[in-house]
Amino acid sequence: MRDAVIVGAVRTPVGRRNGGLAETHPADLSAIVLRALTARAGFDPADVEDVMWGCVSQVGEQSWNIGQSWNIGRSAVLAAGWPESVPATTMDRQCGSSQQALHFAAATVLSGQADLVVAGGVESMSRVPMGSSAAGADPYGSAIAERYGTSVFNQGVGAEMMAARWGFSRRLLDEYALASHAAAAKAQDAGVFDVEVVPVGAVTRDEGIRRDTTLDKLGALKTPFKADGVVTAGSASQISDGAAALAVTTSRWAAAHGLVPIARVHTAVVAADDPVIMLTAPIAATGKALDRSGLTIDEIGVYEVNEAFAPVPLAWLAETGADPSRLNPLGGAIALGHPLGASGARIMTTMLHHMRQTGIRYGLQTMCEGGGMANATVVELL
Repeated sequence: MRDAVIVGAVRTPVGRRNGGLAETHPADLSAIVLRALTARAGFDPADVEDVMWGCVSQVGEQSWNIGQSWNIGRSAVLAAGWPESVPATTMDRQCGSSQQALHFAAATVLSGQADLVVAGGVESMSRVPMGSSAAGADPYGSAIAERYGTSVFNQGVGAEMMAARWGFSRRLLDEYALASHAAAAKAQDAGVFDVEVVPVGAVTRDEGIRRDTTLDKLGALKTPFKADGVVTAGSASQISDGAAALAVTTSRWAAAHGLVPIARVHTAVVAADDPVIMLTAPIAATGKALDRSGLTIDEIGVYEVNEAFAPVPLAWLAETGADPSRLNPLGGAIALGHPLGASGARIMTTMLHHMRQTGIRYGLQTMCEGGGMANATVVELL
């Protein structure tokens, strides 16, 4: 019986907007992790049968131009110096794009369509600003506006709606944000991230961690989504640059080629919920993943819930009854950053290495996505 195992997981440091990675083209950023993945996992890139790459803003440097029709995934393969015979595709499930890439890669090897697939993603939000792919256009049409009574779907507004629904105070959100920075700083100082990160030039560490932030500083920030709101830039994910990649194969193929599996893709699901509040689907996706896996929330040793906004993991905790000490133990996107198309693979890379370092058997990753969707993935350490 075929399975899907991950034999390599690497990422770049996450760069601040207009920071140390801003001068690196997204194709070159992608190529860096592809080359590192090959070197660290030990496979021949000629054996890769497909590359599934996540990217949200597929425009400009992250898309194709007239007369130059290829996608950023294919550009990554060629920039990495991999054989021209290696194909690639690029997908967009918003913030979960590279987590979805992992799901598709696992499904591909499980079904026998391929033996070795690379999944990952990139986003250079410094070079290709968030929302630039819409270019002022209406992406919804009249039928959606009529159905929901609005033509404005805004995640920040959704975060304020979540905070109101679950009764989260400004103080609670700021405390959560402060804890995220503290956890990430502690992990960085201990060298926890070193095993998963491949340097990009002089940039060797995640740039977004704010060691000097305080509750007073967070409390002074404006609430841009609602005049009397509770969500600020400090309790939201950072705009960032980065790339990450994972190699997926079967146990049999790995053994035959001398590769060492890190973890098995145990369960992979996707769910959807209200697109107006937009951020609640990780709760449904988690329930679906647990039902399908046969596991309980208490059997999961670590939970990675993307910190798009602080209300997201806090509401997830409230609804699942999960152990707060197992949630985002190394910090999350509030501290580390959120390079959209890369984040799913970045989070999975971090979680896998944390599981390996601490001997945790099961890990669960989930993240909210534009349109009210969410992926959830359960992996089992091998």
